[in-house]
Amino acid sequence: MLVDKEELFKKMQKAIYDYDKEGAVALAKEALASGIDPLEAVEKGFAVAIRDLGDKFDRMEIFLPELVMGAEAMKAAVDVLKEAITAKGETLEKKGTVVIGTVEGDIHDIGKTIVVAMLQAAGFEVVDLGKDVPIPTFVKRAEEVNADIIGASALLTTTMPRQKDLIEYLETYGKRDKYFVIVGGAPTTKEWAKEIGADGQGKDAAEAVRLCEELMKKKRGTA
Repeated sequence: MLVDKEELFKKMQKAIYDYDKEGAVALAKEALASGIDPLEAVEKGFAVAIRDLGDKFDRMEIFLPELVMGAEAMKAAVDVLKEAITAKGETLEKKGTVVIGTVEGDIHDIGKTIVVAMLQAAGFEVVDLGKDVPIPTFVKRAEEVNADIIGASALLTTTMPRQKDLIEYLETYGKRDKYFVIVGGAPTTKEWAKEIGADGQGKDAAEAVRLCEELMKKKRGTA
């Protein structure tokens, strides 16, 4: 039976708006049963609503409990999708390890949280450092988990320079060549990434996943 994808995506969004964890899980299972790509289900369904809730929270139209309930509903749905990807084959290889966080001085992390969920769904191991993360912490954790990629998010123009600081910190300690560094956040651009010497910039979660996949192919010499 053919499924109307757009209609299903709207139902996914409504489940997040309604803070309906069980409904979100059921819709994730329906998407998988219908053969819909898990990443597309996240990005065009659940992520649309959680981003909007994040914007509403910033505008003080909703409060933290509502935002948390929405995020919990999305996480439950993404866990279902992630399990399905893992179950595709016993020999499914981890695509890479990403250490990611929002830079020091910046407490916005809804966008980063979506990126984390989508990277995990795509097969990456992700260490989420949270928000307001000092530059040395990014590098320390990357060293501890033998990361392939470090992701630094900045949602304010005033905290964007921290992304440059990360590059310079790695260069100072002779570790720049050990890691790919990607940047993201509303005020960032591909031009900014190039200017500071980053390996790329993702304008949204789907692009961030594609970027990480491309970088890992480059690392393995399969690009």
